[in-house]
Amino acid sequence: MDVFEKCWNFTRAKETIERGIYPYFIPISENDGPRVCMNNHEVIMIGSNNYLGLTKDPRVQEAAIRAIEKFGTSCSGSRFLNGTLEMHEELEQRLARFVKKESALIFSTGYQSNLGAISTLVGKQDVVITDRTNHASIFDGIFLANGMSMGGIIKRYRHNDMDDLERVLKSVDIDKPKLLITDGVFSMECSIVKLPQMKELAEKYHARLYLDDAHGLGVVGDSGRGTMEHFGMFNQVDLVMCTFSKSFASLGGFVAGDEDIIHYIKHISRPLIFSAAIPPANTAAVLKALEIIENEPQIVRRLQEIGHKMRREFQALGFNTGESETPIIPIIIGDDHKTFEFWQALYNAGIYTNAVVTPATPPDRALLRTSFMATHTDRDLDQVLDAFKTIGRQMNII
Repeated sequence: MDVFEKCWNFTRAKETIERGIYPYFIPISENDGPRVCMNNHEVIMIGSNNYLGLTKDPRVQEAAIRAIEKFGTSCSGSRFLNGTLEMHEELEQRLARFVKKESALIFSTGYQSNLGAISTLVGKQDVVITDRTNHASIFDGIFLANGMSMGGIIKRYRHNDMDDLERVLKSVDIDKPKLLITDGVFSMECSIVKLPQMKELAEKYHARLYLDDAHGLGVVGDSGRGTMEHFGMFNQVDLVMCTFSKSFASLGGFVAGDEDIIHYIKHISRPLIFSAAIPPANTAAVLKALEIIENEPQIVRRLQEIGHKMRREFQALGFNTGESETPIIPIIIGDDHKTFEFWQALYNAGIYTNAVVTPATPPDRALLRTSFMATHTDRDLDQVLDAFKTIGRQMNII
């Protein structure tokens, strides 16, 4: 048996390519935010996580350019040694204030943020309790802790099911150290965690609460401060994590919480210590995006209004939008092949969305994941709805 045997036997993607309905790795040649050019084909982009549309904001772009002029293109070292810039520390202080925590720590990617924080905090005497549909980076942080012979027991509960969560918590010794981890806004189900009930259970069974709000900050809450603001629970979450690659128009991520906890992660986390620091341009872009979010909450409200409109209109047409409560709206098709065909027809009609099939979804729950930006115009949205209506009827989906 050859170690490459699995590669030669992997034919699923090639078969989809041959059928002309392969929806992945399409290069973008021009990007104007709501509209992009892919293979010389202009499409309305409703598959991006650029929720506030700030990646094309001239103020964010100018801040990134100025940072390159001052610091160059790379820090060329880890935060632990020679890679910390003054703007890194400024960003950490401002992020901590934004989410109302004592301290924050930035990482070079969002994925790395979960990897670094969770693998550092979870010891072999600890129990991690996680929603089955949490983001892959959460599970990989847990698995990394186990791989380093540090990790403890992992227990999963049914998605956003507080009764099942209590069943799991009851099964664990009350005195065992426990870390309860959840997404704030679930990226595929597009629902919001039942945070008040979860906090009650965490207190009842002596568990600490870790919130991944990658799809929440900038998206929910009156001023875009995410799931904690949505429920008025800033003081009820022990640690909050978020990426910069979504509402913050950049690349990277952070974890925020009590100063002593962040201090420990800062000095122990292998993914942080052994990775190069987030580059100057990315850091400056986040600082400017954060300033815009704080000073212009109307862009958050515009995004929320778009989400309400599109969810209402999709449902009125007869589409199954699942549990969506946000501007991230799944269109559940069911069959993998039919989902690819629907995706291709939309792409041909000038609409780009994301085809998500098994194993990324449960069997018979393949979907198109639509996500909207505050910068989409009403004309964009009407064109999207017209295409979905026409193609959905032609394919007998509605």
